[in-house]
Amino acid sequence: MEDRNTGAGASEAGVAGDMPAPRSAAASPSAATPTLPNGSWRGGKGQPLPAKGRKRRKRRRGRKVFVQSSGDAAQQAVTAPPENVTVPSPPVSLPRVECRQAGRELPVFAALDLGTNNCRLLVAVPHRHGRFRVIDAFSRIVRLGEGLSSTGRLADQAMDRAVEALKVCAEKLRSRTIRRARLIATEACRSAANGAEFLERVEREAGLKLEIIDRHTEARLAVSGCGSLVERGTRGVVLFDIGGGSSEIALIDLSGRRSPRLANHIVSWTSLPVGVVSLAERYGGRDVTRETFQRMVDDVRRRLDDFKGRNRLNHVCSGPGFHLLGTSGTVTTLAGVHLELERYDRRKVDGLWMNRDSVDSMIEKLLAWDFDQRAANPCIGADRADLVLAGCAILEAIRLVWPSERLRVADRGLREGILSELMAEEGVWKYRRPDGVRP
Repeated sequence: MEDRNTGAGASEAGVAGDMPAPRSAAASPSAATPTLPNGSWRGGKGQPLPAKGRKRRKRRRGRKVFVQSSGDAAQQAVTAPPENVTVPSPPVSLPRVECRQAGRELPVFAALDLGTNNCRLLVAVPHRHGRFRVIDAFSRIVRLGEGLSSTGRLADQAMDRAVEALKVCAEKLRSRTIRRARLIATEACRSAANGAEFLERVEREAGLKLEIIDRHTEARLAVSGCGSLVERGTRGVVLFDIGGGSSEIALIDLSGRRSPRLANHIVSWTSLPVGVVSLAERYGGRDVTRETFQRMVDDVRRRLDDFKGRNRLNHVCSGPGFHLLGTSGTVTTLAGVHLELERYDRRKVDGLWMNRDSVDSMIEKLLAWDFDQRAANPCIGADRADLVLAGCAILEAIRLVWPSERLRVADRGLREGILSELMAEEGVWKYRRPDGVRP
């Protein structure tokens, strides 16, 4: 099972804070790069070349950079640098892509996120100031948290699936010289009684040492990964990340003076111990009646009522400068269904605005579909058909607590936040070429 959300498809790399918006996908030479089934990209022949002259074409061809963007990744580091996680096994001799600029090889950074439902990897090099370009990616649905809500333990088959996906990630990491990497695990490993035991197995069999991050760090990284989607003039944002086993929500107050680091403006946050997998397992995700759906909404709403900081944005919620910002498979799926895409396209989904009526309409449409109809939709598929309504229930509860006329969709998140922070900590955007221009 593979996830269509690999972090690829946009024209350029992440943008920090208030940096200028990236070029359109149509103008990007990398936008036409074919996607391989495993989530990586192939460059070389077939890529459009700039129509500038022979010398420019040779230089472009020699670089062999076949990047696609992760989308805009926002912020620089907010707290002390995370541990420099390395791949313990020695590099192996595999084909690699050269990433050079101004006669020097660019440092390569990596971010891996093992969640309750997905295993995702991004490998990137710094680009212009505050931005990066993705040179490799991988994403696969592993359902690591399957059965966790009822047993409290990671199941053997779920761990097997995750280990196999992580072995693929390890090969990709060992094929390059990585300056720094951060490899994280989230709710499934946090809450499972055998989570630590599983990570020991991962280190033993895949050669990767994963770090279980706390919920506060997860919320901060989600904000860091989505910051460039918060436009100038915005006064308040409720950013939410609906995961497989937990849902992170951050309240961001921008009504005062805005700093370049969006995470500095978090005034309250919470992590609900409920996600699409755990909620679907509790109430059923295959055959969902309207009554079942309402019970799921009420469950999440009660949890949000216990969130003491939920009113910290009351002074801006009723104004035009307030909106919701969702980064999860739930909102990207809704956006794909809304756009009636024949195939999920990140470039059309990431950054999309949806109004209240559009979101209502999409939830109603999904509720009216049975399991087979949901599975047949190209933006949902069989892997998500039993989870998408649980995600919609979490979204509906969020909308009830923080009513908003606008929702912005982000196909980005933790990995982009990790890369942005790692590069900022290393000072890569302080480097200058001999001509004094920033890379």
